[in-house]
Amino acid sequence: MSESLLSSRNLAFELYEVLDAEALTQRPRFAEHNRETFDAAIGTARHIAQSLFAPHNRKNDEHEPQYVDGAAQLIPEVKPAIDAFLDAGFLNATRDFEVGGMQLPNLLSQACFAHFQAANTATTSYPFLTMGAANLIETFGSAEQKQRFLQPMIEGRFFGTMALTEPHAGSSLSDLRTRAEPAADGTYRLKGNKIFISGGDHPLSENIVHMVLAKLPDAPPGVKGISLFIVPKFLVNADGSLGPRNDVLLAGLFHKMGWRGTTSTALNFGDNGNCVGYLVGEAHKGLNYMFQMMNEARIGVGMGAVMLGYAGYLYSLEYARQRPQGRLPDGKDPTSSQVAIIEHADVRRMLLTQKAYVEGAFDLALYAARLVDEHHTGETAEQRAQALQLLDLLTPIVKSWPSEFCLKANELAIQILGGHGYTREYPVEQYYRDNRLNPIHEGTYGIQSLDLLARKVASNGGAALQQLLGLINDSCQRSEAFVNLSALREPLQKLVKDLSRVTLSLLGDLQQGLVNQSLANSALYLKVFGHCVLGWRWLEQAIKAEQGLAGLSEGHVDQDFYRGKLQAARYFLTWEVPGCAQELAILERRDDTCLSMTDSWF
Repeated sequence: MSESLLSSRNLAFELYEVLDAEALTQRPRFAEHNRETFDAAIGTARHIAQSLFAPHNRKNDEHEPQYVDGAAQLIPEVKPAIDAFLDAGFLNATRDFEVGGMQLPNLLSQACFAHFQAANTATTSYPFLTMGAANLIETFGSAEQKQRFLQPMIEGRFFGTMALTEPHAGSSLSDLRTRAEPAADGTYRLKGNKIFISGGDHPLSENIVHMVLAKLPDAPPGVKGISLFIVPKFLVNADGSLGPRNDVLLAGLFHKMGWRGTTSTALNFGDNGNCVGYLVGEAHKGLNYMFQMMNEARIGVGMGAVMLGYAGYLYSLEYARQRPQGRLPDGKDPTSSQVAIIEHADVRRMLLTQKAYVEGAFDLALYAARLVDEHHTGETAEQRAQALQLLDLLTPIVKSWPSEFCLKANELAIQILGGHGYTREYPVEQYYRDNRLNPIHEGTYGIQSLDLLARKVASNGGAALQQLLGLINDSCQRSEAFVNLSALREPLQKLVKDLSRVTLSLLGDLQQGLVNQSLANSALYLKVFGHCVLGWRWLEQAIKAEQGLAGLSEGHVDQDFYRGKLQAARYFLTWEVPGCAQELAILERRDDTCLSMTDSWF
C-alpha cells in the first residue's frame, strides 16, 4: 500500500510552502544544507522506516518483551532496526558535524523522525528517550559527566531513560520518596522505586543511563526539594570502560494495552544499599532541569500521536477507495454495481474529519519544531526569546490536542473498516491501542490544561498570548486577499474574540485567589484554546493552498491536493471551530457542576 506512513506531498507542502524550511539554509549553522540534502535525509528515513521498522510493528505487538532471569528480552527484529537508525545518523540529526551529527534543523529532524513514529512507535521509543536524556546531560551535566556518559550516548553505545514516577505518587512529583545519600567519594547512594519507566531495561545497548529524580536528606518539602541524578545500569570507569553492574534491578514489566514492544519497567534502586548516582547541576533544582527533557518529550508525544492518527487515516482512506459496498441513496436498482464506500457521504465525513485532525496537528507539531530552530538560530536575541516564549505557551497544546483528537481519528479509521476494523487482522485497531497511551504520556490532559491556564497564558504578563494573537490576526488579514476564505476566517475571528474575553475573566478570578473555581473546567479551556490554535494553522494552510492553486494551469496534478487542503480547512473552521461556543459558555458562567459534585453522591 503506497504512502502508508505519511503523505510525501503533504510533507513537502508543510516544509517548503507553509514553514519555508529552505529559508533556514541562509543561516550559518545550516549553510551546508539545501532542499536536496533535506530531501535525501527524508528519503533515507522513509526507506529505513518502511523496510526495517514497519515490518515488525505487528510482531512487536503480538510478542511483548519478556522478563527472563532478571532482564528484558525483545524480539530479534528490534536491534537491526535500531542499528540502522543509528548508522544513518538520526540519533544525532541536529548535532554538530564535528561530533558526528548531521547538523540538520530541528524541523527536518522531526520530519525524518515522524516516519519512524508512524512505522513502529514502540521500537522508536528507545532512541526517542535516549535523545532526550543526552540533551539533558549536554545542557546541565559537568564536563566529566559529559565525557563519561554523554559521549557514549552520542555514539549510540549507551541509551537513556527518564525515571520520575513512583508507585504511591503518580504524577504528583512533590510526593516522591526516592532518596539520595551523599557518599565520601562525592557520588550518592540512591534508594527507591520507580514505575512505568519506558526503556528501563533492554539488550539494545551496552549501558542504560537513567535520569532519576530523588531527594537529598536536607531537601525542602515539595517540588523545590527534588534533585536530578545520573544512575547508570553499569558503572563506567574513568577510562570509559564498563565497570560492575550498578545496584539497579529490573523488578518486573508492565503489560500495557499499546506500545507493547516498548519495555515498561519497574526499577528498584539500592536494594543492596549500593546504587551509585551522580548529581546533575545544583542540589534541589532537579525538576527545573528535568523540565527540559519533559517538554521535549511532550512535543515528541504530540508528534507520535499525530503519526499514529495519520497512519490510521491513510489506511482507512485506501480501504475506502477499494471496498465496494452498497449503493447511493438515490440508487434504486438492486442489480446495479456496488459503489466503493468512499462514495457514501458519511464515510467521506469520517475521512474528512480524520484529514482535518491529523493534517492540522501535523502542521502544528512541525510548527513547534520550527520554533525550536528559531529559538536556537534566530537572527536577533529578541527573535530567539520570542520563539521560546511562544513554544512554551504552545507545548501543552502540541502534546494534548493530538493525543485527544488524533485518537478520535483512529476511532473513525476503525469505523470505516466496519467489522474488519475491530479485528487484529487489520492494523487500525493497533494504531488505536498504541495511541490511547498518549493522553497519559508526559502529563494527562487535565495536567496540561492546568499548566496552560494557571501558568502559561499569564506568564510574563501574557506576552506569549499577545504574540500568538498577533500571529492569528496577521493570518486573518492576509487571508482577506482570497474571497473564498471569508467564510473560513470569520468563525476563527469570533472564537479568538470570545476566547480572549473568557481568558481575561478567568485570569482575573485567579488573581483574586479563586483558584479552584477558575481551574475547575480547565480541560474545556484547553480544548477551546487548542481548537483556536488549530483553526489558525488551518487558515495558514488554506492561504498557501490558494496561492498554490493560483499558479497552476487547469488539470495540473496538484489541483486536487490544494482543493483537498481547502476542503479540510473548510471542515475544521466551519464545523469544528463554531462548536466551541458551548465550552466557552460553561467557562464564562463558571459552571460548578463538576466542582460541586461530592464523593458520597456517586
